[in-house]
Amino acid sequence: MLVSILLTILIGALIGWLAGMFMGVSASFIICCIVGIVGSFIGGLICQLLKIKGGMVVTLIFDVIGSCILIALLKAFA
Repeated sequence: MLVSILLTILIGALIGWLAGMFMGVSASFIICCIVGIVGSFIGGLICQLLKIKGGMVVTLIFDVIGSCILIALLKAFA
């Protein structure tokens, strides 16, 4: 469980940076990492709600989707 959480945080940081580049966000690296970590959890929740079981690639895809959703919401309210 702890390894899974730590791996989610690490991958979420990288995903947030990639999602920030993809969405055209000019925020700092740290902010993009935080958004990616939260977006990674959102992507995991989406995956669980849709009852999608898959490997690492499916998880990464949903993490990117979750991060992009979060960035879009932050842009909408900014």
